[in-house]
Amino acid sequence: MTNLTTDRLLSGPAGTVVHTTDDPVLGRVEIAALDPVADLAVIHRWVTAPTARFWGLGELTAQELSDLYAYVDRLSTHHAFLIRRDGLPIVLLQTYETENDPLGAVYAAQPGDVGIHFLLGDRGAPVRGFTTRVAHVIAGFLFSRPAVDRIVIEPDVGNDRAVARARLFGFALGPQVELPGKSGQLAFLTREAWESGGARS
Repeated sequence: MTNLTTDRLLSGPAGTVVHTTDDPVLGRVEIAALDPVADLAVIHRWVTAPTARFWGLGELTAQELSDLYAYVDRLSTHHAFLIRRDGLPIVLLQTYETENDPLGAVYAAQPGDVGIHFLLGDRGAPVRGFTTRVAHVIAGFLFSRPAVDRIVIEPDVGNDRAVARARLFGFALGPQVELPGKSGQLAFLTREAWESGGARS
């Protein structure tokens, strides 16, 4: 029972494709509401990989992970998605209203803010600028909602690659904040910066 669209957060029934983009390099990219059962094997493989240590779910069993995302599936303030490239799962994406998340307690949330977490899983055929192109798709998906003014991320301060990618893509770094289990580096991408093409490949 995935919750449906709100002013800022787009979603749909589990497994339903809610956004499609034809990228000239990546091909057909589809964003589907995560199915905690059907998608479990692939996302459990991703979150337990050594490269996903900053995701924070590496110790969960498959059943615990399924239960976690079944709980997320019942929320109206948080959603999870599986992104596929020409049918191949490549990204686990989470979106949330920052004021209804622990993040909202440590920074001044604005009405048009949407927070995200995304985990790169598989890639498919190698292409130049893969991560940046995927980030463009995600930003386009989020900003397709007129009520969204700003994307907010808070990568772990020790995740140098994620922070560097955010800056390259056009995010403005904010303060460091203390969150449950981590120190995060706040970063913001405004609709204005996105529409002006501030992101670089």
